[in-house]
Amino acid sequence: MDVLTPRSLEEALEFRVEYPVAIPVAGGTDLMVEVNSRRIRPRALLDLSCVDELKTWGRRDGVVFVGAGMTFARVAGELTEFRPLVEASLSVASPQIRNRATIGGNLATASPAGDSIPVLAAYGAHVVTAANGDRSRRIALADFFLGPKRTSLAPDELIVGVEWRPVAGPGSFAKVGRRSAMVIAVASVCLQVDEEGHGIRLALGSVGPTVLRAPRAEEFAAGLDWGDPGKALVEFGIRAAAEAQPIDDGRGSAAYRRRAVEVLARRAFERALEDRC
Repeated sequence: MDVLTPRSLEEALEFRVEYPVAIPVAGGTDLMVEVNSRRIRPRALLDLSCVDELKTWGRRDGVVFVGAGMTFARVAGELTEFRPLVEASLSVASPQIRNRATIGGNLATASPAGDSIPVLAAYGAHVVTAANGDRSRRIALADFFLGPKRTSLAPDELIVGVEWRPVAGPGSFAKVGRRSAMVIAVASVCLQVDEEGHGIRLALGSVGPTVLRAPRAEEFAAGLDWGDPGKALVEFGIRAAAEAQPIDDGRGSAAYRRRAVEVLARRAFERALEDRC
């Protein structure tokens, strides 16, 4: 196996064209599991771990940008104003893996169970890509993911990062799994309050072919009296569960996943209302 190690984004994009068979890798926490189990046999790897341009984050013109090479340990430690993203980052596997795993890798793997993806969906984020010749794209998350482990990334493109416009209001992320640590989500939920729009953004993970927004539950929440929601919180959870598209698999049944979404969504809304007080 050949390993290509570019030292700049420009060089990485050139390698992407010259060696189209090379699979991009940064932390390798997903890809190397597949390689070590011999489920895939790559002829070459494009190691992006030395590309400094992918390891930065910042804010410009009111938009937050996070480089694809940012590890979840750094995200949790440096983007502290974004609580749902911090909570999702801290739920990723173990501290050792969080020190290697990157947000770009989570996007590229395109698993419906990816922990950061429901948060980015609730934020209304866009994936930023680049290709040789100064070509770039901003792709809405809903258009980036085509299905389980499938994206709209072109063969000559690399994920440069992800960006979103911050939303005023509390939010949270939660997931359930078969144990309390090193777990792949059976179901996950991110809820973000949009105080300016007096609305709720709700994204569901691991209960569909891709991460799903829950527009009917969001619409229902927008019409509530947030000062006294009463039993409507239960209905909110039920409506959220109705928008899930789960399947039965080795980690859980479809019925269990729907119930998990119902409970997680209700609790997330309750927590958000408490945080607004």
